Amino acid sequence: MPVQLRLARPPVGNGGRIWVGYSGGVDSTVLLHLLAAQWVDGLHALHVHHGLQPAADDWVRHCRRVCRQLGVPLRVLRVDVAADGEGLEAAARQARYAAVARLLRPGDVFATAHHRDDQAETVLFRALRGTGIAGLGAMRECEPLGAGLLWRPLLDTPRQILLDYAQRQALPWIDDPHNHDFRFARVFLRTAVLPLLADRFPAASAHLARLARHARAAETLLAELGQADLQALGGYGGLDIAGLQRLSVERRHNALYQAWRMLGRMPPDESWYARLQREVLDARADAHPVLASGGVEARRYRGRLYLMPALPPPPDPALRLRWPRGRSCLALPDGCGVLHCRSGRAAGCVVRFGLRGERLRPVGARHRRTLKNLSQEAGLPPWVRERMPLIETAHGELLAAGTWLDARAAALGLAFDWQHDLPGGPN
Repeated sequence: MPVQLRLARPPVGNGGRIWVGYSGGVDSTVLLHLLAAQWVDGLHALHVHHGLQPAADDWVRHCRRVCRQLGVPLRVLRVDVAADGEGLEAAARQARYAAVARLLRPGDVFATAHHRDDQAETVLFRALRGTGIAGLGAMRECEPLGAGLLWRPLLDTPRQILLDYAQRQALPWIDDPHNHDFRFARVFLRTAVLPLLADRFPAASAHLARLARHARAAETLLAELGQADLQALGGYGGLDIAGLQRLSVERRHNALYQAWRMLGRMPPDESWYARLQREVLDARADAHPVLASGGVEARRYRGRLYLMPALPPPPDPALRLRWPRGRSCLALPDGCGVLHCRSGRAAGCVVRFGLRGERLRPVGARHRRTLKNLSQEAGLPPWVRERMPLIETAHGELLAAGTWLDARAAALGLAFDWQHDLPGGPN
Protein backbone atom coordinates (compact mmCIF):
# COMPACT_ATOMS: atom_id res chain seq x y z
CA MET A 1 0.00 0.00 0.00
CA PRO A 2 1.44 3.42 -0.93
CA VAL A 3 2.92 5.21 2.05
CA GLN A 4 1.18 8.47 1.17
CA LEU A 5 -2.20 6.78 1.58
CA ARG A 6 -1.60 5.47 5.06
CA LEU A 7 -4.28 7.19 7.10
CA ALA A 8 -3.79 8.79 10.48
CA ARG A 9 -5.67 7.31 13.41
CA PRO A 10 -9.29 8.48 13.29
CA PRO A 11 -10.11 11.00 16.07
CA VAL A 12 -12.92 8.77 17.34
CA GLY A 13 -13.96 8.91 21.00
CA ASN A 14 -14.64 6.04 23.39
CA GLY A 15 -17.48 3.98 22.02
CA GLY A 16 -17.71 6.22 18.96
CA ARG A 17 -18.34 5.13 15.40
CA ILE A 18 -16.53 6.02 12.17
CA TRP A 19 -18.99 7.01 9.46
CA VAL A 20 -17.55 7.24 5.96
CA GLY A 21 -19.34 9.58 3.59
CA TYR A 22 -19.72 7.21 0.63
CA SER A 23 -21.25 8.60 -2.56
CA GLY A 24 -19.91 5.81 -4.76
CA GLY A 25 -17.53 8.18 -6.57
CA VAL A 26 -13.84 7.47 -6.90
CA ASP A 27 -12.66 9.64 -3.98
CA SER A 28 -15.05 8.24 -1.38
CA THR A 29 -14.50 4.71 -2.73
CA VAL A 30 -10.76 5.03 -2.05
CA LEU A 31 -11.37 6.38 1.46
CA LEU A 32 -13.82 3.57 2.25
CA HIS A 33 -11.35 0.98 0.94
CA LEU A 34 -8.50 2.44 3.02
CA LEU A 35 -10.53 2.65 6.22
CA ALA A 36 -11.91 -0.89 5.74
CA ALA A 37 -8.33 -2.15 5.42
CA GLN A 38 -6.83 -0.14 8.29
CA TRP A 39 -9.61 0.56 10.81
CA VAL A 40 -12.34 -2.06 11.01
CA ASP A 41 -13.86 -1.51 14.45
CA GLY A 42 -16.92 0.72 14.49
CA LEU A 43 -16.72 1.45 10.75
CA HIS A 44 -19.93 2.32 8.89
CA ALA A 45 -20.58 3.73 5.44
CA LEU A 46 -23.12 6.50 4.97
CA HIS A 47 -24.73 7.30 1.62
CA VAL A 48 -26.87 10.43 1.28
CA HIS A 49 -29.62 10.09 -1.32
CA HIS A 50 -30.42 13.58 -2.62
CA GLY A 51 -32.86 12.42 -5.28
CA LEU A 52 -31.41 14.88 -7.79
CA GLN A 53 -30.38 12.40 -10.50
CA PRO A 54 -32.45 9.74 -12.33
CA ALA A 55 -29.78 7.17 -11.48
CA ALA A 56 -29.79 7.94 -7.74
CA ASP A 57 -31.45 4.63 -6.85
CA ASP A 58 -28.91 2.75 -8.98
CA TRP A 59 -26.13 4.44 -7.01
CA VAL A 60 -27.64 3.16 -3.76
CA ARG A 61 -27.62 -0.40 -5.14
CA HIS A 62 -23.99 0.02 -6.23
CA CYS A 63 -22.99 1.26 -2.75
CA ARG A 64 -24.79 -1.63 -1.06
CA ARG A 65 -22.99 -4.13 -3.28
CA VAL A 66 -19.54 -2.66 -2.58
CA CYS A 67 -20.17 -2.46 1.16
CA ARG A 68 -21.29 -6.09 1.28
CA GLN A 69 -18.03 -7.09 -0.42
CA LEU A 70 -16.02 -5.09 2.13
CA GLY A 71 -18.10 -6.25 5.10
CA VAL A 72 -18.96 -2.66 6.03
CA PRO A 73 -22.53 -1.81 7.17
CA LEU A 74 -24.19 0.84 5.00
CA ARG A 75 -26.83 3.35 6.02
CA VAL A 76 -28.75 5.40 3.47
CA LEU A 77 -30.07 8.83 4.41
CA ARG A 78 -32.65 10.44 2.15
CA VAL A 79 -32.80 14.24 2.14
CA ASP A 80 -34.98 16.84 0.45
CA VAL A 81 -33.05 19.56 -1.36
CA ALA A 82 -34.69 22.94 -1.89
CA ALA A 83 -32.49 25.30 -3.90
CA ASP A 84 -32.25 28.80 -2.49
CA GLY A 85 -30.29 31.92 -3.34
CA GLU A 86 -27.01 30.03 -2.90
CA GLY A 87 -27.89 27.54 -5.65
CA LEU A 88 -28.50 23.81 -5.91
CA GLU A 89 -24.95 22.76 -5.00
CA ALA A 90 -24.97 24.74 -1.75
CA ALA A 91 -28.49 23.59 -0.88
CA ALA A 92 -27.54 19.93 -1.38
CA ARG A 93 -24.41 20.39 0.74
CA GLN A 94 -26.39 22.04 3.55
CA ALA A 95 -29.07 19.33 3.50
CA ARG A 96 -26.39 16.61 3.54
CA TYR A 97 -24.45 17.97 6.48
CA ALA A 98 -27.61 18.77 8.43
CA ALA A 99 -28.75 15.14 8.07
CA VAL A 100 -25.34 13.79 9.10
CA ALA A 101 -25.15 16.16 12.08
CA ARG A 102 -28.42 14.75 13.41
CA LEU A 103 -27.05 11.23 13.13
CA LEU A 104 -23.76 11.70 14.99
CA ARG A 105 -23.43 10.81 18.66
CA PRO A 106 -20.67 12.03 21.03
CA GLY A 107 -17.44 10.31 20.07
CA ASP A 108 -18.55 9.70 16.45
CA VAL A 109 -16.51 10.77 13.44
CA PHE A 110 -17.82 11.51 9.95
CA ALA A 111 -14.98 11.01 7.45
CA THR A 112 -15.11 12.62 4.02
CA ALA A 113 -12.79 12.17 1.03
CA HIS A 114 -11.99 15.83 0.41
CA HIS A 115 -8.48 16.06 -1.05
CA ARG A 116 -5.94 18.75 -1.88
CA ASP A 117 -7.53 19.61 -5.22
CA ASP A 118 -10.89 20.11 -3.46
CA GLN A 119 -9.14 22.46 -1.06
CA ALA A 120 -7.63 24.44 -3.93
CA GLU A 121 -11.03 24.62 -5.62
CA THR A 122 -12.62 25.91 -2.42
CA VAL A 123 -9.96 28.61 -1.97
CA LEU A 124 -10.32 29.78 -5.56
CA PHE A 125 -14.13 29.71 -5.45
CA ARG A 126 -14.24 31.76 -2.26
CA ALA A 127 -11.60 34.20 -3.47
CA LEU A 128 -13.69 34.89 -6.57
CA ARG A 129 -16.64 35.67 -4.30
CA GLY A 130 -14.59 38.22 -2.36
CA THR A 131 -14.30 36.23 0.85
CA GLY A 132 -12.29 37.31 3.89
CA ILE A 133 -9.49 35.59 5.76
CA ALA A 134 -11.80 33.02 7.35
CA GLY A 135 -13.18 32.05 3.95
CA LEU A 136 -9.70 31.69 2.45
CA GLY A 137 -8.91 29.24 5.25
CA ALA A 138 -11.29 26.90 3.40
CA MET A 139 -11.61 23.40 4.91
CA ARG A 140 -10.01 22.18 8.13
CA GLU A 141 -8.85 18.63 8.64
CA CYS A 142 -11.05 18.27 11.71
CA GLU A 143 -13.96 20.34 13.02
CA PRO A 144 -17.13 19.85 15.07
CA LEU A 145 -20.25 18.48 13.39
CA GLY A 146 -23.37 17.90 15.45
CA ALA A 147 -22.36 15.94 18.55
CA GLY A 148 -19.34 14.45 16.76
CA LEU A 149 -16.49 15.46 14.48
CA LEU A 150 -16.05 16.01 10.75
CA TRP A 151 -12.72 14.48 9.64
CA ARG A 152 -10.99 14.97 6.29
CA PRO A 153 -7.98 12.59 6.38
CA LEU A 154 -7.05 13.06 2.69
CA LEU A 155 -6.99 16.85 2.66
CA ASP A 156 -3.25 17.00 1.91
CA THR A 157 -3.41 14.28 -0.74
CA PRO A 158 -3.54 15.18 -4.47
CA ARG A 159 -6.50 13.69 -6.32
CA GLN A 160 -4.23 12.03 -8.87
CA ILE A 161 -2.82 9.80 -6.14
CA LEU A 162 -6.35 8.71 -5.23
CA LEU A 163 -7.16 8.01 -8.88
CA ASP A 164 -3.92 6.03 -9.36
CA TYR A 165 -4.70 3.99 -6.25
CA ALA A 166 -8.26 3.24 -7.40
CA GLN A 167 -7.04 2.07 -10.82
CA ARG A 168 -4.22 0.00 -9.34
CA GLN A 169 -6.63 -1.72 -6.95
CA ALA A 170 -9.30 -2.07 -9.69
CA LEU A 171 -11.88 -0.46 -7.43
CA PRO A 172 -15.40 -0.01 -8.83
CA TRP A 173 -16.85 3.50 -8.77
CA ILE A 174 -19.59 5.52 -10.39
CA ASP A 175 -19.39 8.80 -12.26
CA ASP A 176 -21.95 11.49 -11.36
CA PRO A 177 -22.97 13.39 -14.54
CA HIS A 178 -23.38 16.44 -12.29
CA ASN A 179 -19.56 16.58 -12.20
CA HIS A 180 -19.52 17.55 -15.90
CA ASP A 181 -22.26 20.18 -15.83
CA PHE A 182 -20.66 23.61 -16.30
CA ARG A 183 -23.81 25.35 -15.08
CA PHE A 184 -22.46 24.78 -11.59
CA ALA A 185 -19.69 27.19 -10.63
CA ARG A 186 -17.58 24.71 -8.71
CA VAL A 187 -17.82 22.14 -11.50
CA PHE A 188 -16.58 24.78 -13.95
CA LEU A 189 -13.63 25.62 -11.68
CA ARG A 190 -12.84 21.94 -11.09
CA THR A 191 -13.10 20.79 -14.68
CA ALA A 192 -12.08 23.80 -16.77
CA VAL A 193 -10.17 26.35 -14.71
CA LEU A 194 -7.94 24.36 -12.35
CA PRO A 195 -6.59 22.02 -15.07
CA LEU A 196 -5.77 25.08 -17.18
CA LEU A 197 -3.99 26.67 -14.22
CA ALA A 198 -2.08 23.44 -13.62
CA ASP A 199 -0.80 23.47 -17.20
CA ARG A 200 0.75 26.90 -16.67
CA PHE A 201 1.46 26.59 -12.93
CA PRO A 202 2.04 22.90 -12.10
CA ALA A 203 2.05 23.57 -8.34
CA ALA A 204 -1.15 25.66 -8.41
CA SER A 205 -3.22 23.27 -6.25
CA ALA A 206 -0.41 22.83 -3.73
CA HIS A 207 0.12 26.59 -3.48
CA LEU A 208 -3.60 27.33 -3.10
CA ALA A 209 -3.79 24.72 -0.35
CA ARG A 210 -0.79 26.37 1.32
CA LEU A 211 -2.57 29.73 1.09
CA ALA A 212 -5.45 28.15 3.01
CA ARG A 213 -3.05 27.08 5.78
CA HIS A 214 -1.61 30.59 6.01
CA ALA A 215 -5.13 32.06 6.09
CA ARG A 216 -6.12 29.74 8.95
CA ALA A 217 -3.05 30.83 10.90
CA ALA A 218 -3.93 34.49 10.30
CA GLU A 219 -7.54 33.80 11.30
CA THR A 220 -6.36 32.32 14.59
CA LEU A 221 -4.23 35.39 15.33
CA LEU A 222 -7.08 37.77 14.43
CA ALA A 223 -9.45 35.82 16.67
CA GLU A 224 -7.03 36.05 19.60
CA LEU A 225 -6.51 39.79 19.03
CA GLY A 226 -10.24 40.43 18.70
CA GLN A 227 -11.08 38.49 21.85
CA ALA A 228 -8.38 40.36 23.78
CA ASP A 229 -9.76 43.70 22.54
CA LEU A 230 -13.33 42.72 23.46
CA GLN A 231 -12.21 41.75 26.95
CA ALA A 232 -10.32 45.02 27.38
CA LEU A 233 -13.34 47.02 26.20
CA GLY A 234 -15.77 45.41 28.63
CA GLY A 235 -16.94 42.20 26.97
CA TYR A 236 -20.50 41.06 27.69
CA GLY A 237 -21.03 44.03 29.99
CA GLY A 238 -20.99 46.34 26.98
CA LEU A 239 -18.10 47.66 24.91
CA ASP A 240 -16.65 51.05 25.81
CA ILE A 241 -17.41 53.10 22.70
CA ALA A 242 -14.66 55.66 23.30
CA GLY A 243 -12.10 52.85 23.53
CA LEU A 244 -13.56 51.15 20.49
CA GLN A 245 -13.31 54.37 18.48
CA ARG A 246 -9.65 54.75 19.41
CA LEU A 247 -8.80 51.49 17.65
CA SER A 248 -7.86 51.59 13.99
CA VAL A 249 -10.79 50.95 11.67
CA GLU A 250 -9.43 47.52 10.77
CA ARG A 251 -8.88 46.51 14.39
CA ARG A 252 -12.30 47.85 15.40
CA HIS A 253 -13.99 45.86 12.65
CA ASN A 254 -12.06 42.75 13.66
CA ALA A 255 -13.22 43.05 17.27
CA LEU A 256 -16.83 43.43 16.16
CA TYR A 257 -16.42 40.54 13.71
CA GLN A 258 -15.23 38.32 16.57
CA ALA A 259 -18.19 39.47 18.69
CA TRP A 260 -20.57 38.24 15.99
CA ARG A 261 -18.78 34.89 15.87
CA MET A 262 -18.97 34.55 19.65
CA LEU A 263 -22.74 35.00 19.32
CA GLY A 264 -22.77 32.05 16.93
CA ARG A 265 -23.91 34.20 14.02
CA MET A 266 -22.59 34.56 10.49
CA PRO A 267 -20.55 37.82 10.55
CA PRO A 268 -22.08 40.75 8.61
CA ASP A 269 -21.02 42.22 5.31
CA GLU A 270 -19.04 45.45 5.07
CA SER A 271 -22.12 47.68 4.83
CA TRP A 272 -23.11 46.76 8.41
CA TYR A 273 -20.03 48.45 9.88
CA ALA A 274 -20.85 51.71 8.09
CA ARG A 275 -24.47 51.54 9.32
CA LEU A 276 -23.29 50.84 12.86
CA GLN A 277 -21.06 53.90 12.81
CA ARG A 278 -23.75 56.14 11.33
CA GLU A 279 -26.89 54.89 13.10
CA VAL A 280 -25.55 53.79 16.50
CA LEU A 281 -22.08 55.07 17.38
CA ASP A 282 -22.63 58.57 15.96
CA ALA A 283 -26.25 58.91 17.16
CA ARG A 284 -27.26 61.66 19.60
CA ALA A 285 -25.92 61.21 23.11
CA ASP A 286 -29.43 60.90 24.56
CA ALA A 287 -30.67 58.45 21.90
CA HIS A 288 -31.19 54.71 22.38
CA PRO A 289 -30.56 53.44 18.85
CA VAL A 290 -31.05 49.84 17.71
CA LEU A 291 -29.51 48.30 14.59
CA ALA A 292 -30.98 44.87 13.82
CA SER A 293 -29.38 42.57 11.26
CA GLY A 294 -28.91 38.82 10.86
CA GLY A 295 -30.52 37.95 14.17
CA VAL A 296 -28.24 40.35 16.07
CA GLU A 297 -29.08 43.72 17.62
CA ALA A 298 -26.56 46.50 18.23
CA ARG A 299 -27.71 48.83 21.03
CA ARG A 300 -26.07 51.76 22.76
CA TYR A 301 -26.49 52.99 26.32
CA ARG A 302 -24.37 55.34 28.44
CA GLY A 303 -21.34 55.20 26.21
CA ARG A 304 -21.35 51.43 25.79
CA LEU A 305 -22.16 49.29 22.78
CA TYR A 306 -24.07 46.05 23.27
CA LEU A 307 -24.18 43.30 20.64
CA MET A 308 -26.81 40.71 21.50
CA PRO A 309 -29.12 38.15 19.96
CA ALA A 310 -32.25 39.89 18.70
CA LEU A 311 -34.73 40.32 21.55
CA PRO A 312 -38.43 39.55 21.16
CA PRO A 313 -40.79 42.44 21.94
CA PRO A 314 -41.20 43.06 25.68
CA PRO A 315 -44.25 41.51 27.37
CA ASP A 316 -47.56 43.31 27.11
CA PRO A 317 -48.02 45.63 30.14
CA ALA A 318 -51.55 44.23 30.44
CA LEU A 319 -50.20 40.70 31.02
CA ARG A 320 -50.72 39.26 34.52
CA LEU A 321 -49.03 36.05 35.70
CA ARG A 322 -50.32 34.48 38.90
CA TRP A 323 -47.70 32.60 40.91
CA PRO A 324 -48.89 28.97 41.17
CA ARG A 325 -49.19 27.22 44.50
CA GLY A 326 -46.42 24.84 45.49
CA ARG A 327 -43.90 26.35 43.06
CA SER A 328 -40.72 28.16 44.04
CA CYS A 329 -39.98 29.44 40.53
CA LEU A 330 -41.91 31.06 37.71
CA ALA A 331 -40.80 31.04 34.05
CA LEU A 332 -41.26 34.45 32.43
CA PRO A 333 -42.26 34.98 28.79
CA ASP A 334 -40.37 36.46 25.84
CA GLY A 335 -36.81 35.85 27.03
CA CYS A 336 -37.35 37.61 30.36
CA GLY A 337 -35.81 34.78 32.37
CA VAL A 338 -37.01 33.07 35.55
CA LEU A 339 -38.15 34.31 38.95
CA HIS A 340 -37.19 32.32 42.05
CA CYS A 341 -38.78 32.70 45.46
CA ARG A 342 -35.87 32.13 47.85
CA SER A 343 -37.90 32.38 51.02
CA GLY A 344 -41.50 32.80 52.04
CA ARG A 345 -44.55 31.83 50.03
CA ALA A 346 -45.18 33.51 46.68
CA ALA A 347 -48.42 31.65 45.91
CA GLY A 348 -51.09 34.14 44.91
CA CYS A 349 -48.63 36.87 43.99
CA VAL A 350 -49.06 38.52 40.60
CA VAL A 351 -46.25 39.31 38.15
CA ARG A 352 -46.55 42.03 35.51
CA PHE A 353 -44.27 44.18 33.36
CA GLY A 354 -43.85 47.81 32.34
CA LEU A 355 -42.85 50.71 34.59
CA ARG A 356 -45.61 53.27 35.24
CA GLY A 357 -44.20 55.48 37.98
CA GLU A 358 -44.22 52.77 40.70
CA ARG A 359 -42.44 53.49 43.97
CA LEU A 360 -40.65 51.08 46.28
CA ARG A 361 -38.68 51.34 49.54
CA PRO A 362 -35.66 49.05 49.11
CA VAL A 363 -34.50 47.07 52.12
CA GLY A 364 -32.26 49.33 54.23
CA ALA A 365 -33.52 52.57 52.65
CA ARG A 366 -35.42 55.25 54.59
CA HIS A 367 -37.61 56.56 51.78
CA ARG A 368 -39.64 55.27 48.86
CA ARG A 369 -38.18 55.89 45.44
CA THR A 370 -39.46 55.47 41.89
CA LEU A 371 -38.35 52.38 40.04
CA LYS A 372 -37.33 54.57 37.13
CA ASN A 373 -34.95 56.48 39.40
CA LEU A 374 -33.55 53.29 40.95
CA SER A 375 -33.06 51.76 37.49
CA GLN A 376 -31.27 54.79 36.12
CA GLU A 377 -29.06 54.99 39.21
CA ALA A 378 -28.16 51.31 38.78
CA GLY A 379 -27.42 51.84 35.09
CA LEU A 380 -30.10 49.43 33.83
CA PRO A 381 -30.48 49.85 30.06
CA PRO A 382 -33.97 50.49 28.65
CA TRP A 383 -34.29 46.97 27.23
CA VAL A 384 -33.76 45.51 30.72
CA ARG A 385 -36.22 47.90 32.35
CA GLU A 386 -38.88 46.97 29.79
CA ARG A 387 -38.53 43.32 30.74
CA MET A 388 -38.07 43.68 34.50
CA PRO A 389 -40.75 41.69 36.39
CA LEU A 390 -42.83 43.52 39.00
CA ILE A 391 -44.16 41.30 41.80
CA GLU A 392 -47.35 42.43 43.54
CA THR A 393 -49.83 41.12 46.04
CA ALA A 394 -53.25 40.10 44.77
CA HIS A 395 -54.38 43.60 45.83
CA GLY A 396 -51.77 45.39 43.70
CA GLU A 397 -49.22 46.26 46.43
CA LEU A 398 -45.69 46.20 45.02
CA LEU A 399 -43.43 43.63 46.74
CA ALA A 400 -40.41 43.49 44.46
CA ALA A 401 -39.10 44.63 41.10
CA GLY A 402 -36.26 42.73 39.46
CA THR A 403 -33.51 42.63 42.06
CA TRP A 404 -35.12 45.19 44.42
CA LEU A 405 -37.15 43.93 47.37
CA ASP A 406 -39.54 46.24 49.16
CA ALA A 407 -39.03 46.51 52.91
CA ARG A 408 -42.62 45.33 53.49
CA ALA A 409 -41.94 42.12 51.54
CA ALA A 410 -38.77 41.53 53.55
CA ALA A 411 -40.76 41.95 56.76
CA LEU A 412 -43.09 39.20 55.53
CA GLY A 413 -40.10 36.87 55.01
CA LEU A 414 -40.20 37.06 51.22
CA ALA A 415 -37.12 37.11 49.01
CA PHE A 416 -36.85 36.79 45.22
CA ASP A 417 -34.14 36.25 42.62
CA TRP A 418 -34.47 37.28 38.98
CA GLN A 419 -32.26 35.25 36.64
CA HIS A 420 -31.97 36.28 33.01
CA ASP A 421 -29.55 36.60 30.10
CA LEU A 422 -30.27 40.21 29.17
CA PRO A 423 -27.01 42.08 28.49
CA GLY A 424 -26.39 45.07 30.72
CA GLY A 425 -28.59 43.98 33.60
CA PRO A 426 -27.85 42.53 37.06
CA ASN A 427 -28.30 38.79 37.43
